[in-house]
Amino acid sequence: SNNLFDDFFNDDLFTRPVTFKTMNTDIKEYDDKYELKLELPGYEKQNIKVNLKDGYLTVEANHSQSKEEKDSGRYIRRERYEGKVKRSFYVGKSVTEEDIFARFSNGVLEINVPKVKAESETKSIDIN
Repeated sequence: SNNLFDDFFNDDLFTRPVTFKTMNTDIKEYDDKYELKLELPGYEKQNIKVNLKDGYLTVEANHSQSKEEKDSGRYIRRERYEGKVKRSFYVGKSVTEEDIFARFSNGVLEINVPKVKAESETKSIDIN
């Protein structure tokens, strides 16, 4: 082949399958809340959904490279993740949507979840 990159991109390093993409997440605890920071570089705000159901906070994000190409060049290889990622965190059944604050900036989704008291405490029953 006459292509300069053929031998380079046929190397074992480039022919291995791409591993599944996850959302790298940092969780920080404060006196009154938890702060989650999820890395979503290259994602757009409108393609990210945050839901709360049955005490689980779920983050879903879609990413695609369907943008129109304006130049006449042809890609030999594109190594960008395309697809859907999803992650869930148990935050407790007493947390409501109104309690949660979320914002997306510079590829990082920040979510603040308030701390709540234990949903049910074990109580002893006196035996007579």
